Amino acid sequence: MKTIEEITLSLQDQGLSNLGEIFYNLSTPDLYEHALSYGEAQLSEHGALVAITSPHTGRSANDKFVVEEASSKDNVWWGKVNKPFSPEKFNALKSRVTAYLQNQDIYVLDCVAGADDKYSLPVRVITQHAWHNLFAKNMFIELSDEQLDSFEPGFTIIHAPDFKANPATDGTRSETFILLDFSQKLVLIGGTQYAGEIKKSIFTVLNYLLPLRKVMSMHCSANIGKNGDTALFFGLSGTGKTTLSTDPERSLIGDDEHGWSDDGTFNFEGGCYAKVINLSAEAEPIIYQTTRTFGTILENVVVDPYTREIDLFDDSITENTRASYSRNVLDNIAESNSGGHPTNIFFLTCDAFGVMPPIARLTPEQAMFHFLSGYTAKVAGTEAGVKEPSATFSTCFGAPFMVHHPKVYANLLRDKINATGSTVWLVNTGWSGGEYGTGKRMKIGYTRALLRAALTGELKNAEFMTEPFFGLSIPTACDGVPTEILNPRNTWADKAAYDKKANHLVGLFTDNYKQFE
Repeated sequence: MKTIEEITLSLQDQGLSNLGEIFYNLSTPDLYEHALSYGEAQLSEHGALVAITSPHTGRSANDKFVVEEASSKDNVWWGKVNKPFSPEKFNALKSRVTAYLQNQDIYVLDCVAGADDKYSLPVRVITQHAWHNLFAKNMFIELSDEQLDSFEPGFTIIHAPDFKANPATDGTRSETFILLDFSQKLVLIGGTQYAGEIKKSIFTVLNYLLPLRKVMSMHCSANIGKNGDTALFFGLSGTGKTTLSTDPERSLIGDDEHGWSDDGTFNFEGGCYAKVINLSAEAEPIIYQTTRTFGTILENVVVDPYTREIDLFDDSITENTRASYSRNVLDNIAESNSGGHPTNIFFLTCDAFGVMPPIARLTPEQAMFHFLSGYTAKVAGTEAGVKEPSATFSTCFGAPFMVHHPKVYANLLRDKINATGSTVWLVNTGWSGGEYGTGKRMKIGYTRALLRAALTGELKNAEFMTEPFFGLSIPTACDGVPTEILNPRNTWADKAAYDKKANHLVGLFTDNYKQFE
């Protein structure tokens, strides 16, 4: 491991000088002690660390910018997601941030993103607070002392959440900023305590770098069966990506970010970042146990000030409560943090309109259509102002993190599916028997039964029919699942109302897809 003197000299390359004490690659217990002694977080009854990030309890997508510089600007899909930021403004703000950190203690973690050594990115995370450094330690891949001896950062994050920008002079949208400069291999984050910005900024970086090397970067979870068959689960927040990939019968590779190279799939991370609102021991025992484990960070979970008991059903701070934990606390993980080429790929959607079937087999053309569409739906009560179900389209099931044009990722996916023969499925974890407010949420037991049938190959031999609205191929029977729910139209009492709602959703898909034609 490098000495503090070596780290001090290295930090000066980023303009960080005259610092207070530098804490380098601290252990989890050390980071706990620092976070608790400085009042950054609380200790829960069972040993998890509880941190509050208000007022930012989620990502600040509108405050994220990419520096428009010569080496990358021709590859970036500029627009609402990738908004340009001038190099001059970036350098000026960087100088203000580094000046602000003078005389302050900082925490430095050297780690990597990417379990495949051919494509891994060495990352240095510099944080103002101990608990954010522990978050990075949970989420990225740790290195041995020998690896740390030769470590050179491929990308650096400077995380100063207590520093607030001045939009009038700094060129930011607000006091919050997440700025990526590919030429300086640097991310600046300020004005927000929400730790998810740290991991998602590096995911964005990998979404830029890896496709240039013909590696598919994916917002998906992954697991592997006892016979070595790998499965991928794409989906937006709330669709069940983490829940469905955490399966006691299959080894978890990872729950959120992966690459797909010519050699197979590999996890970008060393940990998981699971939503925990309304989590129960009965429905999701594996993830539930992590909320009661030393080393886990619980974000914005309500805790009793006296007993330190956590309440996973209390959404008074936010519905986006999270748990960050290392993969190593799980019993059933893929030790190599990687797998082979996927046998099955699942696109998860939470359809609040009650139109989509619980499972459908996609043709290659349909797979590209649904991948570029990235559909799910918001329901009433989850966001201010949402009174009825509303469609959400996030291309590649992760638009906020995609730097290239979406077709770059879609073409990579198409080529890899064609080369490996992966089967692609569309799975609706949302409503059945009517839209939100009338129908009911699909039972997780039914979804797991359908996934199990697809994973074992049982569904490949089933009889299929084609529904008339999206042209989806749906099975007519599956063990453990009521036959009537397989065709969603059968579950609606008012068939004409179903047809009207299905045509409405087809129209929304068509309007959204025009941007890719």
